Amino acid sequence: MSKLGLIIKREYLTRVTKRSFIIGTLLAPIGLAVYLLVIIGLTKYDSGSELKVAVLDEAGMVKQLPDSKGVRYIPSGGKTLDELKSEVEAEKYDGVLRIPPLGTFQKKEHTIFYYSDKKLAPEKSIAIEKRIGERIRNFKIDSLHLDPKTLDMLDTDISIDPEKINGTGEDDSKYTAGVGLAIGGIMTFLMFMMVLVYGQMVMRSVMEEKTSRIVEVMMSSVKPFELMLGKILGTGAVGLTQMVIWVLLSGAVTFIIPLVTGFDAAAGGGMPTTMDAPQIDPDQLQGEGLRIMAELGKQNWPLIIFAFIIFFLGGYFIYSSMFAAIGSAMGDDLGEGQSLVLPVTIPLILSFYIVSMAGWRNPDSGLMVFASLFPLFSPIAMPFRMAFNPPWWQIALSLILVVLSAFFFVWLAGRIYRVGILLYGKKVTFKEIGKWLFYKG
Repeated sequence: MSKLGLIIKREYLTRVTKRSFIIGTLLAPIGLAVYLLVIIGLTKYDSGSELKVAVLDEAGMVKQLPDSKGVRYIPSGGKTLDELKSEVEAEKYDGVLRIPPLGTFQKKEHTIFYYSDKKLAPEKSIAIEKRIGERIRNFKIDSLHLDPKTLDMLDTDISIDPEKINGTGEDDSKYTAGVGLAIGGIMTFLMFMMVLVYGQMVMRSVMEEKTSRIVEVMMSSVKPFELMLGKILGTGAVGLTQMVIWVLLSGAVTFIIPLVTGFDAAAGGGMPTTMDAPQIDPDQLQGEGLRIMAELGKQNWPLIIFAFIIFFLGGYFIYSSMFAAIGSAMGDDLGEGQSLVLPVTIPLILSFYIVSMAGWRNPDSGLMVFASLFPLFSPIAMPFRMAFNPPWWQIALSLILVVLSAFFFVWLAGRIYRVGILLYGKKVTFKEIGKWLFYKG
């Protein structure tokens, strides 16, 4: 086996057999399981407390109010406000709801009053406001002798269905933009986290061997560039192994948890509902799901997956090589070395913000086109645009630039690594690193 292969094997086996790697790899699925259990518990949680409210309807607008989840409405029965307040103090009711006369129908805002020494929970406050608002609306409709069905006809839901002019290709649908944003957002987040986490893993690996002086022994038999490249490839293999394990275990967790808890996400998962909540038509919901699945099927998945892998590898080599160079230049004072890390992370974070701010508004804007072509930004920006079918020449140019940049930054990092890895006891500046690039040997 070549020296490079031995370095990759050593780096890989050393890290995957560490207790910290095993624990960290297992903690993520366990954390996901705990998160799902907590969400399911909160979804099914019911405080069990029912709020008994005496309703003093001074103008007779709301009549008898049907109970809603957590709130029971009790008519005043002709009692005065003071009498109802006394009954609240005697704990017969939790509070008194006074609904004053409306005054004029042109008035869009109306204040009702709730009397109680106990604080009204926000959830129940919203439920009461919604219930009273619906009843006052119905009161206005009846008083003005309007037809509710005619009023419902005034409400119109508008959706845009894009159509092509030249007739070539398949038309977009109203789900195209949403599906594209979802796919692009997921790929952008994965790319950002993987490149950042694994790149810093390379830097820590370099720093550990430098501070422990192990690298001095290894440098006697291998070239600095081979050592750096082996660490980049070995650490990347460790990261991919961890990612595969996470995907498999997370998939198992998301499959097992519903079976154990009886939580049915498709049916709403036992989520609490109220009498005020609109009923969802199962056939309509199924139709929406089928249309979204059809839109997913229209995506050019072979191209998206191929480009995602190339951009991930390109972005990983670009940033991990820079992190390796920074790790070799760091001294014993890690606090001082953090100033060297910032310029490396700024382009990565900036590209994520460009996608988050500009990409979601217009994936084909001038800023997004620039970000998807600029090699330091393209590993994050172009995968986002892939779901929106950018021009093929932009994809090809971006791929070529990111591959060439990966080779350039690995070579550049190697020039820094060969000097910095054997340098101890000296505070390194960017000016000093610049001189290393021109050292011979």
